[in-house]
Amino acid sequence: MSMLAPLRLLREPWNASEGNQSNATAGAGGAWCQGLDIPNELFLTLGLVSLVENLLVVAAILKNRNLHSPTYYFICCLAVSDMLVSVSNLAKTLFMLLMEHGVLVIRASIVRHMDNVIDMLICSSVVSSLSFLGVIAVDRYITIFYALRYHSIMTLQRAVVTMASVWLASTVSSTVLITYYRNNAILLCLIGFFLFMLVLMLVLYIHMFALACHHVRSISSQQKQPTIYRTSSLKGAVTLTILLGVFFICWGPFFFHLILIVTCPTNPFCTCFFSYFNLFLILIICNSVVDPLIYAFRSQELRRTLREVVLCSW
Repeated sequence: MSMLAPLRLLREPWNASEGNQSNATAGAGGAWCQGLDIPNELFLTLGLVSLVENLLVVAAILKNRNLHSPTYYFICCLAVSDMLVSVSNLAKTLFMLLMEHGVLVIRASIVRHMDNVIDMLICSSVVSSLSFLGVIAVDRYITIFYALRYHSIMTLQRAVVTMASVWLASTVSSTVLITYYRNNAILLCLIGFFLFMLVLMLVLYIHMFALACHHVRSISSQQKQPTIYRTSSLKGAVTLTILLGVFFICWGPFFFHLILIVTCPTNPFCTCFFSYFNLFLILIICNSVVDPLIYAFRSQELRRTLREVVLCSW
């Protein structure tokens, strides 16, 4: 096993001895407890794809003045958060490959220091990504329900304060997590934060979907065309399912892993679940790949700017 591993502090419970963990895993039995051997090349490939995608999003938003609005600033910050996930993953993978092939020889103390830095970077990007997903949901909610007052509610100054607050909170929380990772209260706060974001997005998007259905139903009844209502409801339900489904699938296993660390660190079946930690990291990286497709590339203006960026027509 490589000495450099991302989130090693959360990979397995600290209040269970190595022998107990091995016995528990053996007791659970079967190849299921061996986890998945995910090659470093897969981490590297997904990290590169995510990095390129999110770099394009940031470049397009910076280039086009029509995209200089709070909504796209939040999307830009989400892209930067996802880039941090990609950069930390790429750094970790490259160091592992270089060390495994003997190309890079570093003292153990330096490796541990680098490990802590990468852990902090990953934790900060996780918290900021979750935060900006919630901020984008709130921004969309204000856009729909307070359309006439949107520019007075979501001013540029408030948007800047929101973005600065998220980055500051992410940095502080990641530092606290790395420093006091043995305290269950810290993990409970992180789990509570995820559940809060899940409930927030669920309530806001379902409320927005209900309002959209009500408007379409009203228009359909006036025009006596119920087919329009059914088609729009189906599209809205699909969009809602994609938004919440991707969020839960990509983030849920990682936070369920944290819940098991707190609740059943020595249980054989929980120990088996811990062995799939790398798979949960892959899902988080996949979320960084999918986010631009959901939140950025659906904008026609941004897609047009992306084409200009790709064609280098600055």
